[in-house]
Formats: sequence, C-alpha cells, structure tokens
Amino acid sequence: MMNVASVRSVSWKRSLPFFLVAVIVLIADRVSKALVMSNMTPGQSIPAEGRFRLSYTTNSGAIFGLDINSTFLIIMAFVVVGLIIWIYVQYLTSGGKLLRLGLGLVLGGALGNLIDRVRFGEVTDFIDVRLWGDFHWATFNIADASLTVGIIILVYCLLVMARATEQAGSS
Repeated sequence: MMNVASVRSVSWKRSLPFFLVAVIVLIADRVSKALVMSNMTPGQSIPAEGRFRLSYTTNSGAIFGLDINSTFLIIMAFVVVGLIIWIYVQYLTSGGKLLRLGLGLVLGGALGNLIDRVRFGEVTDFIDVRLWGDFHWATFNIADASLTVGIIILVYCLLVMARATEQAGSS
C-alpha cells in the first residue's frame, strides 16, 4: 500500500512535464511577441517578400481573424484553462505522457493569447507562411501553434482511449 508521501511524490514527478511544457510555451510566446512589438511596426514584414516571413499583425477576433466579441473570447479562454486543469487532475494517474504534453501545449497557448486579450484587447501575430503562390495562410503566433498541435495530440489521445475502451468492452 502506498503512503500519502509517495503518492504526492509520484504526482509531482508526473506533473512536472505538464507544467514545464505550459511554462516554456508561455515564456516563448511572451518573449517572441515582446520582441516583435518592440522591434517592428504594425504591418511590417521581414523579409518584405518570401514564403516565410515575420509579419507584425494584430487580431482582435478569433482564429483566422473571425470577428468574435473579445469579452466572449476572454471568458472562453478562462473556461478552457479551467477545463484543461480539470482534465489534467482527472487523468493524472491514468493519462500517458502524450496526453500530458497535449494538455501542457494547450494550457501554455491559451494563457499566452489570454494575456494578450486582457492586456491589449487583441492578440499579436507574426508568423507568416505563404506556401502556394499568393495563397496566404493566416498569420499566427507561438501560442496559436501550440494550441493547434496540442489539440491534435488531444484528439489523437481521445481516439486511442476510445478504441481501447471499445476493445476492452468487446472482450
């Protein structure tokens, strides 16, 4: 039988990567946005042409520039952060490393963009990818990229868990 001290020790060791990923994403996002804001002017792109550029833009809406009320987005970000922490606590003992990585990426990304929305009423974007001719993918930031990769990982984990549950039920 495990005592309380050993359970806390295991929980701390299992939680460290989750929180470390979230903190690294948050710091990378904040530092990169601060560098862009202090060294570029809005609308500026470096280089001026090319497939991969730094382009200083802001977005007061949601993903892909969708026009959604900023207050609603702030409330939703708080809900997402709370939901991530709740999911993490619920699956702490059964969730694998990949689940913790996905949750950490989503948490760090959500916090990074939430800070922008609360402080400035908009999010700073700067990663500009133009792959096919004049086709322009939405300009994004480190928080957006972390959110996207984290959500893909979480969907994968949910599909794997659903498949395992289904196979266990049919045996």
